[in-house]
Amino acid sequence: MKRKTLDLADQIAKVISSWDGIEAITLNEAALGDTLAPHFALTLDVYHALPLPDPETRRAGYGKADVYEAALNKDRFFSGDIPVHIEFKGTAKIEKLVSAASGKKETLRSVVDAGTYGFYRVVESRVLFSRGEWLSSVRKTLSTLGLDFWGELRDVYEAKMEHFLSDLGAALLSDDNFYFLISSAEFIKSAALTLFCINRRFEPSHRFYYDQVCALPVLPDSFDAQIETFLRPSAEMTMERKYGVAGIIARGIIALRWE
Repeated sequence: MKRKTLDLADQIAKVISSWDGIEAITLNEAALGDTLAPHFALTLDVYHALPLPDPETRRAGYGKADVYEAALNKDRFFSGDIPVHIEFKGTAKIEKLVSAASGKKETLRSVVDAGTYGFYRVVESRVLFSRGEWLSSVRKTLSTLGLDFWGELRDVYEAKMEHFLSDLGAALLSDDNFYFLISSAEFIKSAALTLFCINRRFEPSHRFYYDQVCALPVLPDSFDAQIETFLRPSAEMTMERKYGVAGIIARGIIALRWE
């Protein structure tokens, strides 16, 4: 990460941390790459317990903020040639999801619907500011989620994986390329989510799925080769062959057990 990018993040965090009710500010991993990368953005998550200043007040505090846009819970602008994304997250909403994750089975539906990427950002992002114990307390709770949580999520995502495998078979029988393509994306995403659950890992951003899922410690035998074959853009990889590989991937994941 370039020094000027980190300096800019610190400057913005210093301004935002002066607002009432700001509990924590973290730097998303999207900011850690090369500034010339197509997906690069200086992305800050701001966790707040009180209402925010109005958009014009926020913009004035950022200093040079070109092409400023204030959307729902987001501020976006350019500081020189650096794209800056600021996402505001109410602490009450985060606490509600964390409570649901650590609660009874019936409360987990809200977590399944929201996904675990929000938890990933809470746990994995770099801390730029923390007013008190709020962030460390949330992180501690998320680090101690047990088998009830991960097992329930695994069941949900594994069922989705099997559902989309069935859709692949239906698309193959009807020779429907578009349906097959859509089902392929949903199948491989559900398979990855199941593996993240088995390894007790929160899901990353979609663009980091492939690298992170292939690096998980618990995987089916030859998973790397299977997923590479499934994703390979080749005339030899017909729908029939892809469906066969998908079946092998699904069976391997279903067979995995955990302690």
